[in-house]
Amino acid sequence: MSSAGRALPDVGLVVAARQGDQRALDDVVAASLPLVYNIVGRALRGHADVDDVVQETLVRVIRYLPALNDPAAYRSWLVAITIRQVRDWETRRRVALNRDAGLDAIHNVPDPASDFAGMTILRLGLTDQRREVAEATRWLDPDDQELLSLWWLEETGEITRNEVADALGLSPGHVAVRIHRMKEQIQSARGVVRALRARPGCPDLGAVTAEWDGTPSSLWRKRLARHVRDCAFCGRLGTTLLPIDRLLAGMPLLPLPAGLGAHLPNAAAPGAAAQAVAPSGPTAGSAGGPTPQSAVPTDASGGPSVVDLAVSRPRGLVPSLAAGVAAAVLAITMAVVIQPDDPSAPSWAAPPSAAPTVAAPSVAPSPSARPSSKAPVAPAVSSARKGVGVWNFAGATQALANSKASWYYTWGTQHPGISTPRGATFVPMIRSAENVTAAELARAKAAGPYLLTFNEPDMPEQANMTVEQALDLWPQLMATGSKLGSPAVAWGGPDPQGWLDRFMTGAQARGHRVDFITLHWFGADFTTAAAVAQLRQYLQAVYQRYRKPIWLTEFALIRFAGGGSQFPSQQQQAAFLTAATAMLGQLSYLQRYAWFGLPATDKDRSGLFSDGTEATVVGRAFQAAR
Repeated sequence: MSSAGRALPDVGLVVAARQGDQRALDDVVAASLPLVYNIVGRALRGHADVDDVVQETLVRVIRYLPALNDPAAYRSWLVAITIRQVRDWETRRRVALNRDAGLDAIHNVPDPASDFAGMTILRLGLTDQRREVAEATRWLDPDDQELLSLWWLEETGEITRNEVADALGLSPGHVAVRIHRMKEQIQSARGVVRALRARPGCPDLGAVTAEWDGTPSSLWRKRLARHVRDCAFCGRLGTTLLPIDRLLAGMPLLPLPAGLGAHLPNAAAPGAAAQAVAPSGPTAGSAGGPTPQSAVPTDASGGPSVVDLAVSRPRGLVPSLAAGVAAAVLAITMAVVIQPDDPSAPSWAAPPSAAPTVAAPSVAPSPSARPSSKAPVAPAVSSARKGVGVWNFAGATQALANSKASWYYTWGTQHPGISTPRGATFVPMIRSAENVTAAELARAKAAGPYLLTFNEPDMPEQANMTVEQALDLWPQLMATGSKLGSPAVAWGGPDPQGWLDRFMTGAQARGHRVDFITLHWFGADFTTAAAVAQLRQYLQAVYQRYRKPIWLTEFALIRFAGGGSQFPSQQQQAAFLTAATAMLGQLSYLQRYAWFGLPATDKDRSGLFSDGTEATVVGRAFQAAR
């Protein structure tokens, strides 16, 4: 059994608490909090009421503890009370929804910052299949969410199968049947998640999801799973899924919020409550007001006791459960370290809300040819690495200068209508096979010393080239004498037998020179830490495969789905840009990066400037980046 499980109160402590020992009661409550948090948080799927249900559970534990007949059965009793409070909450929610039909139905809205799957991915940077499991849990029925919260605790050794059965009021045999059914639902949801994330995706799946609003639900799980099961393309994607039991190995119990952990008595320190640092945040609203000071229990130092902190919970005293629970209840990787939030983060870098992950091929723009009449202004360049993709718009030259980028490119060998600011450089590109002409190559050579090549050759709407075609044309690019970047694939940079892998293998076989690797990356997960971790993992995997310097020439948070593009909020995009550029600055092999892109329009909402001088929130983050 894990150390967290052993940290639950022993029989002697429970007996003392039953008899009125205040310190013993503090220890019992403190030791019980992680288990209660895990059950309630997962069962309510990160709902904003998680704090209140935990509070109500602990109130009943304290109130009815003197009537507990068998102190040795405390843990089973605690689990049963917790599940009862979860069910009572669900009943109240349904009544409120029926009563408030036609209103905002706010009771049905989870706190976006506390979505468990999203926050786990954000905090922990999960590996691909564990990440898919976390995302798949969003698709379960409400009853299975409750069961999942208990089964995961059983898998970690925190509770037993008999305790699960007692909590649910079922026989162990019936519980086994329900768990088997729930695991099958998660498995089918994993297939759905993988199919939705596939790049390039299944065209038929796009038709199936045409009316889907992007919100996971059991109904859409069934519809999409039916397609995945019957589709040859999507069905193949699920052939490499590992058993869920293996992926959930090593789950730690929930670390308590740091603000609460500081008040825990030393006796309760071992276990998960002391294993990790969880982020703090403003307190979620409580159903009741603060406890009168005369009724506040105190610890030995005269401060509020754990009972008061966990149960009375005056506003502002205890950090929100949403941040603490979500950071670890899905912690399904081994040897995980959870980093605290950066207190120095800029004010616009607010914690982003979680969103379902759906990925599809990235699409680069075609530069327009509208001229700009404004003269360039010397930028205060903050990093030689920092660049930006530019297509022309009113004020492009001034915006480029104001961006403080040290280099830029236009997906071509020229930059019509855009003057290069003093201190910045232009990097040419041979975009596709049709651009491999004497005139274009001459302009590329003159603009040197670097040359970007074939833009997303693995995409039909971009360069759309075979590996053999690119290899056959490569000697003409080498003849420019420029330092050559590899073709910039849209996806699958490190994949064995992927487009880039086959190109690099062929280039080596033919003796072709490739000086650096060029990559694109677009994050469909709009949570900052998750996106940054995914980007770093992608770059690291590519570097380990080819051992060449890397240029990241397109990156941002954009979700491509259903033939359109979904963008995060400006604050989310800015938070990601700040964290990502800080991370990129630590990678010795990452020579340059370029944000996608300079203009900000209704279509291009990851852009930096709406005109020559008006920077977006993302633009201000880019100006400050290094």
